[in-house]
Amino acid sequence: MRFSQSFIPTVREVPADATIASHILMIRAALIRQLVAGVYSYLPMGYKSLRKVEQIVREEMDKAGGIELHMPVLVPVDLFRKTNRVEAFGNILFKFKDQHNAELSLGPTHEEIITSLVADHINSYKQLPINLYQIQTKFRDEERPKSGVLRTREFVMKDAYSFHTSLEDLDKTYQKMYQAYHRIFKRCGVPVVAVEAESGPIGGSASHEFMVLTDIGEDQVVSCDHCDYAANVERATRKVADGTAGRLESEVVLKEVHTPHKSTIEDVSEFLKCKPPQVIKTLVYRTSDEQVVVALVRGDHEVNEAKLRRMGGVSSLELADDGTITKLTGAAVGFAGPIGIKPDKMFIDFDVPAITDGVTGANKTDHHFVGVVPGRDFTIEPEMLGDIRNVVEGDPCPHCGAKLKFQRAIEVGHVFKLGTKYSSALHAQYLDAGGKNQDMIMGCYGIGVNRILAAAIETHHDENGIIWPISIAPYQVTVIGLGRTPEDEVSKTAERLAAELESAGIDVLFDDRDQRPGVKFKDADLLGVPIRVTVGQKTLAEGKVELKLRRDGEMQLIDVDGAVETIKTLVGKLMAELE
Repeated sequence: MRFSQSFIPTVREVPADATIASHILMIRAALIRQLVAGVYSYLPMGYKSLRKVEQIVREEMDKAGGIELHMPVLVPVDLFRKTNRVEAFGNILFKFKDQHNAELSLGPTHEEIITSLVADHINSYKQLPINLYQIQTKFRDEERPKSGVLRTREFVMKDAYSFHTSLEDLDKTYQKMYQAYHRIFKRCGVPVVAVEAESGPIGGSASHEFMVLTDIGEDQVVSCDHCDYAANVERATRKVADGTAGRLESEVVLKEVHTPHKSTIEDVSEFLKCKPPQVIKTLVYRTSDEQVVVALVRGDHEVNEAKLRRMGGVSSLELADDGTITKLTGAAVGFAGPIGIKPDKMFIDFDVPAITDGVTGANKTDHHFVGVVPGRDFTIEPEMLGDIRNVVEGDPCPHCGAKLKFQRAIEVGHVFKLGTKYSSALHAQYLDAGGKNQDMIMGCYGIGVNRILAAAIETHHDENGIIWPISIAPYQVTVIGLGRTPEDEVSKTAERLAAELESAGIDVLFDDRDQRPGVKFKDADLLGVPIRVTVGQKTLAEGKVELKLRRDGEMQLIDVDGAVETIKTLVGKLMAELE
């Protein structure tokens, strides 16, 4: 491709609304342009890279037994109602009515559509297992799209769905997908860490996220340096000791004290001259079936609602409104405590029983109890105790006991064991060998294709621009001629070399513009083309051309007569490093 005949409107200035490297460089290097908030056009350079990522994903999915199809963007909202996901998705659904007054959504994901499709066409155990996938545009009405293509309202996802007759069979496909994902990210040149994860609104029994560690990431990964434990912050656990072991029987006296207008942990701690770990934080929740659930954690900890949902056996949970709290406690918000209240369920974090001489709300406005001893002043049954808080840095690793650490990360892929959540709701059943109807067991496997591009740039760039992994670079080689006229020997040699490289199957960007050498070199660095070949008058007179690697700046002179074979070999070597 001739630079002069392509569409590569590079930008020298840093865009005002871009704050992270991938967003800045994707605009400056003419990969994307924003249409409206969270919606981007992919220019030729960006689209070539996107298609290369898609092809790697497609190849690895096919090798792992996936069968490609293509599902609609338009989804009847009633399908989401059947699986109780309209509420779970909330405001991210793009909903509207067609001219026949039917309510539709732009697809945020396709579990319901694929399950409905399979339910219509598969009815025997002999037709299972099957793993179907697509590479498709998704739509989510993000409230605050940001960070370029990392959080958008329109994006490309590879989503796969597998259907099985047993959990053992699901495990086999899950492992195939898990390994395929590692191969995909390696081939794309994106370093990932696989971590235990929450399933979120997708649902399911088990899942892993594939994370790229970077300071600009929106997610947090909890990991251990002494073993292979890693999880996202929603899923992470810690080793729990018996908090009451060796505890001396406290002689403190329970007492109610006046705490006027002191309803926060910070205000109460300062007023009573105690520390937040002494405070028992009482949070009140409501479930979708109107049950009232109370959660107790230490004052310096935060409730993990995903863990609380699992422990309570409920699919949805939200903080109670002021009226519910007042009805339960008889007090204003901020003065709830576990003593004397009767919620439908109460769950207590493992760290709470270790508190002695504690502080908690007195269920009376402007009052707290001091001298609280859990187990003495309120009941703790074994079934109430569990891990319901977020881990904090320094907590003991659940595997080896070493200290946990936190790192920021970008999620680029997610695999789930769904079980029968969708097949049961949408009647996707099969006849087993005994002639009985059984719900299909499902798995779900997603990759953010756009995010791979951004993650690759975040992990491969310098002050001059992008440093593409060669497998997903829009062009593998750029040939720059420094001739004075299009007809001189330097220009003709550069054009011939570019044409021969293209004939050899290499993606080549031939910079034939009438520009100064410095401009061409700066653009080559900005665009991140892995191999730069420069044909100049002095080197050509010696029968040489200059070859430079973008990733390390290594430069060498190679014979012009054997340049095509030398470059072809180098491209193969760089590709092989990613296999």
